[in-house]
Amino acid sequence: MTQMALVIDLNVCVGCQACVTSCKEWNTSGESGSLADFNPYDADPSGTFFNRVQSFEAGSFPDTEMIHFPKSCLHCEDPPCVPVCPTGASYKRKEDGLVLVDFDRCIGCKYCAWACPYGARELDEGRKEMTKCTLCVDRIHDDKLSERDRQPACVLACPTSARLFGDIHDPQSVVSQAISERGGYQLMPEWGTRPANHYLPRVPTTSAGCGGDACACKSSGSAADGSTPVPASPEAELASELEAQLGRGELHLASMAKRI
Repeated sequence: MTQMALVIDLNVCVGCQACVTSCKEWNTSGESGSLADFNPYDADPSGTFFNRVQSFEAGSFPDTEMIHFPKSCLHCEDPPCVPVCPTGASYKRKEDGLVLVDFDRCIGCKYCAWACPYGARELDEGRKEMTKCTLCVDRIHDDKLSERDRQPACVLACPTSARLFGDIHDPQSVVSQAISERGGYQLMPEWGTRPANHYLPRVPTTSAGCGGDACACKSSGSAADGSTPVPASPEAELASELEAQLGRGELHLASMAKRI
């Protein structure tokens, strides 16, 4: 079965929010619109979003870096939101694997939001209907658009090409090759939902000065000034191990990737 999905490269996402704004614009004017906005220009705006980017700091001072983590519906291959829907409004399509909502059947009961472990469902307060990312289903199958434009709005808007789109069940697709070659991983696989969207693990950056990977004192056992290096503290060793796990894709950022 075809399974369309996103693959997001955490190495090149810069947190610019272009995917968020383009998603909001397209889906408000597309078949999912109009999406509710309340006080959009106030200090604490709220409304309905299909895509969000969470940013947090990793590492230990002074070697810290910002990580930007885009999050939306993962179009799970075994979606827990579908069987709990009392009206059958939530469903998974066989032709492309997308998890969608039939707004004519949705009663806004929020069962799907409670069942989703990723916090990807939102109630549109204006329409009283549950909404979510559709991977721009009204774009990707539109024969009137050029082949390049038949992609989700967030993919087209990304200035760093951090977002890839395609069929993860096709071994020749760009997403399958990226997952295979770069160790793409699923978010919180322990839930057994088999998320279709994948993330490419971030490779932590290191200092170029003394103590960095290229520093000669690592192999000689002495610091650059000839002194004996001070053993790392337990806290520093823990931070180093966490960064190493993140680079290998073993740290799935579960605590950061839950509901906003």
